[in-house]
Amino acid sequence: MYPERPAGIAYGGDYNPEQWPREVQEEDVALMREAGVNLVSLGLFSWALMEPAEGRYAFGWLDEIIDRLHAAGIAVDLATPTAAPPAWFVAGHPDVLPVTRDGIRIGFGGRQSACSSAPAFRAATARLVRALGEHYRDHPAVVMWHVHNEYGAPLGECYCEHSLVAWRDWLRRTYLDLGALNEAWGTTFWGQHYTEWHQIDLPGFNHTVVNPAQRLDFARFSDAEHREHYILQRDILSELTPGLPVTTNFAGTVNCKSADLWQWARELDVIANDHYLKAERPDNHIDLAMSADLARSVAGGEPWMLMEHSAGAVNWQPRNIAKRPGEMRRNSLAHVARGSDSVLFFQFRASRFGAEKFHSGMVPHAGTSSRQWREVVELGADLRRLAGVRGSRVEAEVAVVWDWESYWALELDWRPSVDLTFRERVDAFYEALWREHVTVDFVHPSADISGYRVVVAPSAYLLAESSAKNLHRYVEAGGHLLVSYFSGIVDEHDTIHPGAHPGALREVLGLSVEEFHPLREHETVAVDGFPGKIWSERVNLAGARSVRDFTGGPDAGHPAVTRHDLGAGSAWYLATAPVTGLRELLGEVLDHAGVTRPRGLPDTLELVRRGRHLFLINHGGEPVTVAGVTGTALLDGTRCDGSVTVAAGAVSVVLDDTPHQGEPG
Repeated sequence: MYPERPAGIAYGGDYNPEQWPREVQEEDVALMREAGVNLVSLGLFSWALMEPAEGRYAFGWLDEIIDRLHAAGIAVDLATPTAAPPAWFVAGHPDVLPVTRDGIRIGFGGRQSACSSAPAFRAATARLVRALGEHYRDHPAVVMWHVHNEYGAPLGECYCEHSLVAWRDWLRRTYLDLGALNEAWGTTFWGQHYTEWHQIDLPGFNHTVVNPAQRLDFARFSDAEHREHYILQRDILSELTPGLPVTTNFAGTVNCKSADLWQWARELDVIANDHYLKAERPDNHIDLAMSADLARSVAGGEPWMLMEHSAGAVNWQPRNIAKRPGEMRRNSLAHVARGSDSVLFFQFRASRFGAEKFHSGMVPHAGTSSRQWREVVELGADLRRLAGVRGSRVEAEVAVVWDWESYWALELDWRPSVDLTFRERVDAFYEALWREHVTVDFVHPSADISGYRVVVAPSAYLLAESSAKNLHRYVEAGGHLLVSYFSGIVDEHDTIHPGAHPGALREVLGLSVEEFHPLREHETVAVDGFPGKIWSERVNLAGARSVRDFTGGPDAGHPAVTRHDLGAGSAWYLATAPVTGLRELLGEVLDHAGVTRPRGLPDTLELVRRGRHLFLINHGGEPVTVAGVTGTALLDGTRCDGSVTVAAGAVSVVLDDTPHQGEPG
């Protein structure tokens, strides 16, 4: 359920007028109109002003601001401010402050500073949200609700006394009896067998490794507690304002490790994502694209909201590099290209005080005479020209498996190599696909994947038997699966699948792995066609055939890349991490599967089709001409009759006159 208003692409962002005097607030509204802002998020951290003392609500100051915005035609995404409990509340309930894994209770003054399991916090949340919902239920400016802020970041897990009570309750509901829990956790190891529920403690700091199955379940529990806190608020707001969508903003889909967004998606009316560039990464636009594709995928292919990104530099990275001319425009339109129906920033006006005073705003400290403000105004005009994009979808022929539970499990202690990280392999495969100009969806391994020509599983360490069977059926029915090493190893309890590795995937891959051979830091291993890093292993064929062999290292003469023709499809396996050559290998799989994609274009050009709109974003320093494009370039109104040239650092969006004649090339 996407908000009906504003029309077209939503433009604006977080607005914190409580930091400014009235004359600045009035100036802000005039500047919003100049820039084309049509939606702002209000109240994210304003609990102390909304409820200055327990049970005494003060909304008059907010009424004035919302009325002023409404008179200017600007819609409001009204937030519940529960990410920043006030000092009076914490002073009365110091037990709500979270406790870290090593037993330290945090102090007051940050954000996300209350445990989601604390009864006093939940009760205060419910009272405040009901008062807020009742007060604004009929205000015409309020078009949606924004619950809390970035659940799980920075507070992922809490180890306080309230978490312990909730943890034991969650375990009782999940396992029903201790016998099932003992079996799932493998408690015969190290004498951990439990005979009473109260014997189960939090998996806090230990001088050695804590049971990984217990820690995996604690990650699930912690995420579920945050989700319950969200649902508490959502249900109150949905009761009071049944026609308004309710959402919360994720702290960057690809970076939000502590939240299983496949689970969260079931509870949100619209998916909202925050994204901030990794400023020092030269090709950070690829990470941006990945975050946007994952947000769209979590939304089930429906339009989603870019709830936050930055107009310029952020303030919390080691080196906060400002965006160069044109970079904000490229960033913003790349999100739109990949399914966002909004371009929203943190924040409208840069703060003069507080922890984020060096974080950029749409209105920077330099004011409206700055390049940044001019680009903000120009972007607003661009988005008005792209109003017709709203509601359209992005289609993909290739999917990448992403499972947060596998992410959690893989990165627990005592794995075969410290270099085995979830994002390392996923990032490598995504980057290669991006440079091949292939648009991808992300999928859970249990999802319906029948519509994809190729499914890539870069990091499926944890794979339930049911998910493995899903991949097997996909291949037999004509799909093409590419799996990277150390996948299919454990089940949902972090228990090794029986038999040789890769347990759950042996049959579909047509092979077994006799032994892992992790490589030393900076060590490489020779493969026919490319060098590998991080990993090598002894692969024994059992129906598959070798495509490339190791030519050096501990597995010289044995398969490094295999292919298993099964039913109408094929399953490929890669037993190392290519230093170079991954893109070529992926190209071989894509060609085998008949995946269409542009040829001969530089890999600095981002090319995405959204409905009838073709987005071409040039991240390089030279102009690029793309053939096979006919239509109207919406940003400058020019006509494209067979080709379009995109200047260095520029963006072109072409409304295709012949959307069914294939891809440009």
